[in-house]
Amino acid sequence: MPSPRIALVTCRPQPAHDHDLPHLARALGEAGADVHVVGWDDPGADWAAFDLAVIRSTWDYSRRAAEYVAWAERCARLTRLANPAHVVRWNTDKRYLGDLAAAGVPTVPTYYCAPGERVDLPGHAGEFVVKPASGAGARDAARYRAEERADALAHIGHLHAEGLTAMVQPYMGRIDVTGERALVFFAGQFLHAVQKGAVLTPGTAYDADRTPHPDLRPWQPADAELDLAERALAAVPGSPELLYARVDLVDGPEGEPVLMELELVEPNLFLAVHPHSPSLALVTEQIIKAAA
Repeated sequence: MPSPRIALVTCRPQPAHDHDLPHLARALGEAGADVHVVGWDDPGADWAAFDLAVIRSTWDYSRRAAEYVAWAERCARLTRLANPAHVVRWNTDKRYLGDLAAAGVPTVPTYYCAPGERVDLPGHAGEFVVKPASGAGARDAARYRAEERADALAHIGHLHAEGLTAMVQPYMGRIDVTGERALVFFAGQFLHAVQKGAVLTPGTAYDADRTPHPDLRPWQPADAELDLAERALAAVPGSPELLYARVDLVDGPEGEPVLMELELVEPNLFLAVHPHSPSLALVTEQIIKAAA
């Protein structure tokens, strides 16, 4: 039986902080797969030559979202794409949080403002966050105090000038103490979880460099966290078959978990945080199975 030909899809140049990719490529190769690391926008890529294309660190898509979604749909016509193209289209726009909230999933309250729409900032008494509805790694995100509304409006104006929809959320203050938790699922099963520190610090400009996943450590999720993650995944429109998913949670005002983001396009799986667990072997097995 020929070796499955698998593309691990990244961006160009390949990001140095993608710590999953070398582990995954090596494990797949050792398991007998013909593995290629390919940039999603590589004009020479022959997607039809692969049995499976697995989106991994395509972390430059947010400024080229329409082009990226068009690529995903084209690639999916030529080979199997994971996750599916219609999931990519839905999940690259964080207005999906509204869909999940409407389905009864507890989420961080979110206000959206598209270019050309009147900006009417919600009356947050405390701190709040402004960020683009298409973004990754806390890029172009910032945290504001109530008295910094003028700076927040200027931030929204910048996003609109870039053609981006802005989103405004209350800052979930417990994140400074309990952090954010990321629960990783693979082939429908819970794989592992990590805890990470707060990314946004007061007074830091939206265009400042920042570490997207500070203070990473393994995490054992509570039953309430697992339950919320499963509810969020069950609410994805169309009940698609997902190869991978990451559910990012924070504590709400009363300490209850709420959904921050549902990452179904290019999430870091944090394989290096669990080097002695069976996670990498399980991921490798499921990818090869999906390519068969």
